[in-house]
Formats: sequence, structure tokens, C-alpha cells
Amino acid sequence: MARSVTLTAYRGGTGPPLVLLHGLGLTWRSWAPIIDALSRRHDVIALDLPGFGQSQPLPAGQRPTPGALADAIVAELDALELGSPRVVGNSLGGWLALELAARGRAERVVAIAPSGLEAPHERAYVIALNELMRVRARIAAPLGRGVTTPRMTRTLLLGGLRSAPWTVDSRDGARELRAFGWSRAFQSTLRCTTGAAVARGLEGIAVPVRIVYGTLDVMLAAFTAPRFAAAIPGADLVRLPGLGHVPMSDDPDVVARTILEFTAPP
Repeated sequence: MARSVTLTAYRGGTGPPLVLLHGLGLTWRSWAPIIDALSRRHDVIALDLPGFGQSQPLPAGQRPTPGALADAIVAELDALELGSPRVVGNSLGGWLALELAARGRAERVVAIAPSGLEAPHERAYVIALNELMRVRARIAAPLGRGVTTPRMTRTLLLGGLRSAPWTVDSRDGARELRAFGWSRAFQSTLRCTTGAAVARGLEGIAVPVRIVYGTLDVMLAAFTAPRFAAAIPGADLVRLPGLGHVPMSDDPDVVARTILEFTAPP
């Protein structure tokens, strides 16, 4: 008997299956600004990674390494009877999407600002920035929409991941602060991924890959995205001028179009 589904947080739409993988500290709702556009062309399956959002952490004693997280996603694909779907990932989710491609479990991949190829000094910066944003979120989260409704405080509290944080819906902003500040697996996942590992097997990826990054991404994607594109045979590299690390709310139309022209061409 197949195990029960544990990671799927949203499913909707019609068309070829498209799996969405969010970044560290976030949940499937980071895709909310573009989910309707994607669902018009795809059967969209948005996951909460282990220990984030609605999903339970990995079993006790199992470290959330990129390999272990990919194993959990593969188990979810098996439970959903999805062989090799199209996959879109952002940040850590982009790293994991490429891990699926390296394993032959993705038909094609769009990786938005994937992490995993930072130099040692860049890793220290990324870890410090994530920890600072986590502290900010933990302080602000108890205030809920009281701090995400005003444009000024929403901008201050959601900045760093986006170039236009004021465009985030106030309800989604409040949810994000709770998720980022109180995710059960945040620090262990940060330590076991960016803190201790690098993306591997990229040269063996044999499916179409599009690497995407925003030019105002302060999480280093402007440096690391070209490294991914150079390491993956035939990979496509797309710049999104003026957008940030989690660009879905910065310009939903541009991000959705960038994905769909690759995953669901006319």
C-alpha cells in the first residue's frame, strides 16, 4: 500500500503536472501570486518541504540534507503516482528541483535563484542574512496583520527576499512571518544545506533546464545562477531585470510567463 501523502499543500488546475518547491523558511504560499496563471496550463502540485508549513519534519535522527529532502520529495511523487513531472523551484527549492533532474525524476526544470553553488565566504553571508531575517520574523510574527497591513512596515519586514516587498498581500505577509520565524526545521535545514553541502551531479542532468534570477537579488543569485547555467549542459539562463530572490510577487506576470513559456509552450 502506498504511504499517505504528507507534503502536498495545494493541488489544482489542468494540464501536465507541475510540481512547485519553495525556498528555505517559506511555504507553498510563496507561489500564491502566480498559482492561478500556472493552474490554467498545468495540474499544479505545490509542496511544503519537510518541517515547513503544514509538513512534518523528517523522522527523528534524519538530517535534512539535500539528499534526504530530495528523497522525501521522490516519495511524495511516488505516492501521487507522478513519474517525472515538470518541476519549478525557488532558492533551496531550485536546488532540490535540480537534484530531482539529476536523479531522472523531472521532465524539465525551472530553477529560480537556486542555492547550492556559493563560495565559502558567500555561504557565510547567506547564512547570516537568513538568520537576521529569521530574528526579524520571530519578533514581528506575534503582531500578525497589524504590522503587515501598513505599507511601510510590510516593506521593512518582508524586504531582503524581494525587490518590491510592499506588493505582498498583507495576509500572506503575516503567514510568511510566522513561517519564517517559527519553522520547526529552519536552522537544521540551513545548516545541512547551505551550511554544509554543495549542489552535485549538475553535469549529468540530461533534461531541459532553465535557470532564472532577478537582477536585484541580494541573496547572491546574480553570481550563482550563471554558475548553475555553466555547469548544466544546455541550460538556459534568464535574467529578470529589477526583481528579487523570491520574485513571484515582484512581477507575477513576468515570472509566470517565464515559467510557462518553458514548461507549457504553445
